[in-house]
Amino acid sequence: MDTRTRIQDLTVGVRTKKRTTGIVGLNLLLDGGFPEGSVIMIYGTPLAGVDLAANQFWKAEGGEEGTYLMNDGDPEVGMIDATDLHPEMYLTQMAGSRIVVDSLSTVIIKYGIDGALKFLRLAREEIKKRGANLVLVVYTGIHTPMEMTRIMRAADIVIEFKTEIHQSEIERTLAVHKIRAAAAPQRLLPFIITEKGIEASTTSRVV
Repeated sequence: MDTRTRIQDLTVGVRTKKRTTGIVGLNLLLDGGFPEGSVIMIYGTPLAGVDLAANQFWKAEGGEEGTYLMNDGDPEVGMIDATDLHPEMYLTQMAGSRIVVDSLSTVIIKYGIDGALKFLRLAREEIKKRGANLVLVVYTGIHTPMEMTRIMRAADIVIEFKTEIHQSEIERTLAVHKIRAAAAPQRLLPFIITEKGIEASTTSRVV
């Protein structure tokens, strides 16, 4: 048996460990959650629920320590006020397995897209080494198409939160557009916003 054959035998049947997203329906859509060691971009308008999704990931059950770097609002208890921190200083603050940057949009506005991508390159190495997850909140309508494209290329997983108004009803859905090295689900996941946060349907419709 040569070396290549032994490597192939070892990799067959190995299942990637996953970390809960904090949203039951999204866990089902992603076959268990976010692969450990991945960088996740979630984007939408400020009213689409992206901040709620980030918060639920940070607070998800399991007893894991995490870090919520808030530079775009009033920090809640347990969050780090990153308003005056340079993004490279975020790396020294990132403790635990559930890391959130809210928002990457503010980093881009303050330090430019190249500064944001430099931070992402450094953060990716740290996240993969520790088997942690990094969630990046990005807001639509304030970045150029090229900036959005570059962020999406840098992320391992890209999820869009959508809001549409139909007469007197608001329809909210999320779409997983990218999963690195895997096929993205070909379905929209309906969700609602409640006082407890985001509640996603456990049955997804085909689009």
